[in-house]
Amino acid sequence: MQQVPAEAPPIPIRPAATVLICRDSADGPEVLMIQRHVLSDVHGGSYVFPGGKVDAADAQLDAAAHLDEPPESLHALLADPDIDPATAAAIHVAAVREVFEECGLLLAEGLDGPGTLQAAALGAQGLAFNDLLGRLGVRLATRAMRPWSRWITPLNALHSPGRRFDTRFFIARAPEGQEPRHDDHEAVLSAWLRPRAALERYWQGEIALAAPQIMSLAHLTRHASVDAMMAEAEGRAPCVVRPLTFEIDGHRATAYPGDALHPERARVMPGPLRLVLRGKRLEPPGGFDDLWQ
Repeated sequence: MQQVPAEAPPIPIRPAATVLICRDSADGPEVLMIQRHVLSDVHGGSYVFPGGKVDAADAQLDAAAHLDEPPESLHALLADPDIDPATAAAIHVAAVREVFEECGLLLAEGLDGPGTLQAAALGAQGLAFNDLLGRLGVRLATRAMRPWSRWITPLNALHSPGRRFDTRFFIARAPEGQEPRHDDHEAVLSAWLRPRAALERYWQGEIALAAPQIMSLAHLTRHASVDAMMAEAEGRAPCVVRPLTFEIDGHRATAYPGDALHPERARVMPGPLRLVLRGKRLEPPGGFDDLWQ
């Protein structure tokens, strides 16, 4: 009797959070990007926004003592009926924690210069994030950031195969009086980049970007100020992006809601509806100018 091969176990989808930290400049808004270490297991060598997986400890933070908004309010902002307020709070905590761990910025209320230095020193000592907040006696400034989008990794993803994430993207104002310091472990470089300039560098082959970063940068280019970005985030629920990967004309590609090949017919965000992998670069079918659709 021929033995039927066992089906491969489903790839678990892990919750994650990432933050588009933005500031105004004389030449227009800039967003903080970090370069992942080339040996990183997710997006190695690419420029990304700071972020990472939600940890169990993120759900254990004392919300009453260390959150500036109650979990119920954070739950409403995420507009996801499939999670509870405690999970919504943990996602927000993870977003702030990952920013602090990867680039040294702490989104916390009333953090002055000495407090910033103390936070950096405690972080360098390896103190757990929840304990660090307790030592500082601060609340996380979740009001400084708002949900922007939600990306759910498809099966057969173009990047980091074998890993799937349900990632909440937040947009946040850069905290005043703080400068990013990448950790030289997961992140080997940090830079403030204008969204269009980052895409131009990508197109010229100077930096590597994954699809969510390409699409998020293209989205940010629509705004002339951080105020405008925050106003958009305040005025709508986060868009949910479920990319669909497929092969076309011998190339791997990914489609977004609104594309003719995507089962979701309504567009959920600006920018191209499809990216095609040509060599090592993801390109809209119409070239660079299609990023501004």
